Amino acid sequence: MTITSDDFLAVDVRVGTVLSAVPNAAARKPAYVLEVDFGPEIGRKTTSAQLTERYRPERLVGRQVAAVVNFPPKRIAGVKSEVLVLGFPDAEGHVVLIGVDHPVPDGGRLF
Repeated sequence: MTITSDDFLAVDVRVGTVLSAVPNAAARKPAYVLEVDFGPEIGRKTTSAQLTERYRPERLVGRQVAAVVNFPPKRIAGVKSEVLVLGFPDAEGHVVLIGVDHPVPDGGRLF
């Protein structure tokens, strides 16, 4: 399936810095509740993310991540999930986060 540039631009992918990461005790599959700062335009957002296989909470805090910020909020395991943090599966199917290799301002949009 091919898409147009307008289709691509409809998905708002931004960079943000993880402010906190705590286990989500209500999740059926192990997950963390993340609070991510997307800068002054978008602000702080929460999400539940299944990152426990490759990441520890203390290693997530301060890390910049990419996320879709224009999905409607959804309740996931008791958490108001406002964004979708992006990653790729490794050989075992565990999430490997998409990130930046140099610090960039929070809220920057993927283009």
